[in-house]
Amino acid sequence: MTIAINSIAVDARSIRASLGNVEVLHGITLALPAARWTGIVGPNGAGKSTLLKVLAGLLAHGGEVALLGRPLTALRGRERARQLSWLGQSESSADDLTAYDVAMLGRLPHQAWLAPPSAADHAAVENALRATQAWDWRARALGQLSGGERQRVLLARALAVEAQVLLMDEPLANLDPPHQTDWLLTVRELVASGKTVVSVLHEISFALRADALVVMAAGRVTHQGACDDPATHRALEQVFDQRIAVHKLAGQWIALPKIG
Repeated sequence: MTIAINSIAVDARSIRASLGNVEVLHGITLALPAARWTGIVGPNGAGKSTLLKVLAGLLAHGGEVALLGRPLTALRGRERARQLSWLGQSESSADDLTAYDVAMLGRLPHQAWLAPPSAADHAAVENALRATQAWDWRARALGQLSGGERQRVLLARALAVEAQVLLMDEPLANLDPPHQTDWLLTVRELVASGKTVVSVLHEISFALRADALVVMAAGRVTHQGACDDPATHRALEQVFDQRIAVHKLAGQWIALPKIG
C-alpha cells in the first residue's frame, strides 16, 4: 500500500474514554499525518496510554477513529491487524516460546488458519529480529531473556507485522542507551519507507527527535506541532510546570531539568 506523505494516517474525533467510572479523555480531536513519526508526551496521568489504546481499537470510547481513511469499526480483525501494529507497555508472552516464535506471532494476520508460515513470513521475522539485534538468540526461550532483551523481541514482533501504522507505548522501556538509539534509527527507516509511527514516550529528548509532538495534560491535547517549533518547546515547558527547558545542543533539541 502506498500512502501519500500529506495524507492522514489516524484521524480521531471527539474522543472520550473512561477507566472505571472516571472519564480520562475529554473530547480529543486529533489528526496524525501519514509517513511521519509523531510522539505523544505529557506528565503522568495525562491520558497518553489511554489515547493510544483508543487509536488501536483496544479500549471502548465515545467519538470516532479512522485508520487510513476508513472507520476503525469498519475494519475486521485480521484486516485491522495487518494495517496496524501495536506494542504496549509491559506486554508478556509465554516464557517457553522462543524469541523466533514470539516474533512469528506478528505474522498471524497474514496466515490462513492452521497454515504453516510461508517463506515471506520467515523473511519478515528474520528481518525484524535482525533490526532489533535479537537474531543471535532467536532460539532462546523468552523466559531466559533480560528485560531489555524481551523488549527487543516484542518490538521485533511488532515490526514483523509489516503494518502501515505502528503504535508503540513506552517502546524504550528496559532498553539501554545504545539500543534506544537503535530503536530511533529503526523508526527513521520505517518512516523513510512510508510507514507511520506514533509513540508514547517519557524520554522527552528522544521525543524531540520525532517529526511532531502531541502534548497532553489532564486528558486533553494542549498542543500539536513540529518538534523544531518554538511554540512546541513552550508547550512542553508549560505542561511540565516549567521544570524542564528545551535547548539546542550539537544541532539537536534536548530537554534538560531545571534545578533551583
